[in-house]
Amino acid sequence: MNIIIAGDGEVGLYLAQELANENHDITIIDQHEDLLKMVESHTDLMTVMGNPTCISVLKNANVSKADLLISVVHNENINLVTAMLGKQLGAKSTIARINNLENLSKENLQIFKNLGIDSLVCPEDIAAQEIISLLKQTAATEIFDFSDGKLSLFLIKIEENAPVVNKTLNQIAEEYPKLQFRSVAIHRNSETIIPKGDDIVKANDLSYVICKPNGINELFKLSGKVPIEINNVMIIGGGRVGRTTAKKLEKDLNIKLFEIDKGKCISLSDSLDETLIINGDARDIQLLIDEDIKGIDAFIAVTDNSETNILTCLHARKYGVKRTIALVENLDYIDISQNIGIDTIINKKLITASYIVQFTMGAEVTSIKCLSGIDAEVMEFVAKSNSQVTKKPISKLKIPKGAIIGGIVRGKKGFIAIGDLQIMENDKVVIFTLPEAIHKIGKLFN
Repeated sequence: MNIIIAGDGEVGLYLAQELANENHDITIIDQHEDLLKMVESHTDLMTVMGNPTCISVLKNANVSKADLLISVVHNENINLVTAMLGKQLGAKSTIARINNLENLSKENLQIFKNLGIDSLVCPEDIAAQEIISLLKQTAATEIFDFSDGKLSLFLIKIEENAPVVNKTLNQIAEEYPKLQFRSVAIHRNSETIIPKGDDIVKANDLSYVICKPNGINELFKLSGKVPIEINNVMIIGGGRVGRTTAKKLEKDLNIKLFEIDKGKCISLSDSLDETLIINGDARDIQLLIDEDIKGIDAFIAVTDNSETNILTCLHARKYGVKRTIALVENLDYIDISQNIGIDTIINKKLITASYIVQFTMGAEVTSIKCLSGIDAEVMEFVAKSNSQVTKKPISKLKIPKGAIIGGIVRGKKGFIAIGDLQIMENDKVVIFTLPEAIHKIGKLFN
C-alpha cells in the first residue's frame, strides 16, 4: 500500500517504521527538519517537510495516490483537517488521531464519516480501557479480548510456586488433558520463543496464553496466581488517561488522583464527582505515606513523564501495593520496567499501532494487538472461502516459522487450536506472530 503518515514526533515515526517493516511504501509529513533528516539518514522512508493541513504539502506527498492517509499529530484539529483535505484530494482511506472522547459517539462518528474521515483513534481512551480490564483480571499483566471475549490473550508471569514450573508443555497437557487455554509464546531473558511440546516452563517466564472464558480460573491457578481484590486506587497524573480512567472507575472504587498542576486540579474537580483530587507531587514519599499508600490495592502512574511513572510505581511496590501500572512512552524502558517489578506497562505508540495496522493488511483482520515489551503481534484473521487455511486440519497446515495459531471463533463459540481442528470459511482465527511471519500468514488467509 501507498501510505502517508502525518506526525509531529515519536508516534508518527514509530508507526512509519512498523508499517515499513511490512513492505508498504511510506511517506512521512512532519514540520521538524531535524527529525526528517534523521529519518532520511537511517531509513528508506520518503519525507516531506511542512504542515499537513496545507494543500500544497499534501500534493507534494502525492496524496492523490495514497491508499491510506494517517494523521497522528498531537493536535486533533490538525488531524481532522488533514484527513478531510486528504480525502478530497484523492486519498482512498483516512484515519485521524483525536483527544476529545465526545468525537467517538455513534452520531459524531457518522458526521466525520460524511466529511471524509473513515476512522478515528483515541489512544488515551484505549489506554483507559486497558487499565480497567487489568483491574478486573488482576492476575494478568496484559489482556486483550477477541470477538467480545470469546477468546482472550493473557500475559501471565509464572510464579515460583506454580504447579507447571519445570514441566514441559507435553507433561502439562498429559496431567491436565482438558485445558481451555494454550500457550502461544514465552518471553524469557529478553528473548521470545514460540513454544513446542518439549519446551520447559520456568519460574518468572512471561507466558502469552490464548484462553477461553471458562479456562481463566484454571490458567491463573496453574500459573501460581492469586486474584487480588481491588477497592482502593491511586492514580498519578490528571491528564487525559488519568482523567478518563478515574471517570470510568469512580462509581465502583475509592480513587485518589494526584496532580501537580493546580489549574488542572480545578478542571478535574469539575469533571470528577467521586474522586479525591490531591494537588501534590507523587514523587514526595512523605505525601504518599500521608495519603495511606500502604492501604492502596492498585497504583496507576500515567503522567507525561515515563521516569516519574516508573519511579512512583517502584515506591508503591516498596510499600506493599499489590498492583502497579505505568504509562511508559519510551519503548526502550518497557522490558526493564517489567523486569524490575512493575506489573503492567501501557504505551500509546503501541496502542495507536495496534488500531491502525489492521487497516493495512491484505487479508481481512478484525483486530490486532501490538504487544508490550516484545516485537510481536496477535491478530484475528477471517478465513475466506477457498483460502489455504480452510483446506487442511491445523496440524497439516504449513504455518510459517515465527507464528502459531492459538484458537478460532466460530459463531458464538471459541475453540482452542489443536492438531485435528479444521478451520472453516468465516472462522475468526487468532494467531500470534513475530514480525518476519506476518506477510506469510496473511497469504494463508487470502
